[in-house]
Amino acid sequence: MKLEGEPSLEQIDDYDNNESPQKRRTVRLVVLGLIIMGIAYAFIEYSYSTPSDYVGTPENPGIDTSKR
Repeated sequence: MKLEGEPSLEQIDDYDNNESPQKRRTVRLVVLGLIIMGIAYAFIEYSYSTPSDYVGTPENPGIDTSKR
């Protein structure tokens, strides 16, 4: 069932690998930007989320991890 005024697939600009070079470049830049943002986020998350080596509380000192 085709609605009135609805384009067929052949009338759509992007159908069957007929994208414009500008549109392809834009999609590639968006994907590349998201990958770079993901790498930056992973690096920051890894760098600043290292747990402390201290085991225990002030009341129960726990294990001393300092080297003498």
